[in-house]
Amino acid sequence: MSKPRVLVTRRWPESVEKAMAINFEVTLNDDDHAMSADELAKALQEYDAVCPCVTDSMPQSLFGASFIKTRIIGNYGVGFDHIAIDAAKSKGIVVTNTPDVLTDATADLAMTLMLMLARRAGEGERQLRAGQWHGWYPTHLMGTQVTGKSLGIVGMGRIGKAMAEKAHFGFGMKILYHNRKPIPESEERRLNAEYCTELTWLMSRSDFVSLHCPSSPRTKGMVNEKTLACMRPDAFLINTSRGDVVVEKALIKFLQKGLIAGAGLDVYDNEPELPEALLALDNLVLLPHLGSATKETRTAMGMRVLGNLNAFFNGEEPPDKL
Repeated sequence: MSKPRVLVTRRWPESVEKAMAINFEVTLNDDDHAMSADELAKALQEYDAVCPCVTDSMPQSLFGASFIKTRIIGNYGVGFDHIAIDAAKSKGIVVTNTPDVLTDATADLAMTLMLMLARRAGEGERQLRAGQWHGWYPTHLMGTQVTGKSLGIVGMGRIGKAMAEKAHFGFGMKILYHNRKPIPESEERRLNAEYCTELTWLMSRSDFVSLHCPSSPRTKGMVNEKTLACMRPDAFLINTSRGDVVVEKALIKFLQKGLIAGAGLDVYDNEPELPEALLALDNLVLLPHLGSATKETRTAMGMRVLGNLNAFFNGEEPPDKL
């Protein structure tokens, strides 16, 4: 009996690629290029399974062919807003993702951005590399302390809770959070967390605001001129969730005018394209979508996809079926 044919759209950790080849006939993207819409549409007609990542756009139009061979899309990532889920399901395609395994890595990166912003580390490194540092003096690149400050978390799911734990137990931060509903009281007590029913209330009271919400019609553009105007001039914004949660033009305006102290971004509205105005700002830390970029996490993500494929082709329910 022939093995199911599987396309992996980008290169994964080598150990995962080797593990996939045991049970499947795997086609790898050898030069690791971003596949076009035509390539992805063709793949749906030729492979039993397609394994995209979060940068592979799979809109409704991709599923319009009269014949589609693919029976499962094993998404390499927890977010799936790049896939037209309903269109895929209408063709009888199962879609899975990789929850749980990137929680700590993403929360760690959000902490990295917060610390870099507070201590102006990005500015300092740029100054040093440019040969512009001329020695220590008392007022050089004075930042702000993190310990004991207030952290507002927008989206108290797995990653938001991990961020709260690291901030509260590691830095003694007061936790405020905005979510669709409160977390259990026992968790609130453990994290010294206070529920904010309104996003504007959270943003007005936080020294740091960290976004951990999924992309959805409800969250798209939720950080805009109105909500940014609630932040204090000495407060910072951090986004490791989805780029479209923040209205970039509004953020640029507030940073240019010093209406907020700074921002740290790992995701963008039109990745990998960034507005020139963002790149020109000194009070901004920019990272190239590194949230899950640890060897341990990227390997675990791949193995999670493999587990879903194994279950599906063994006639079982994939554990991460959407």
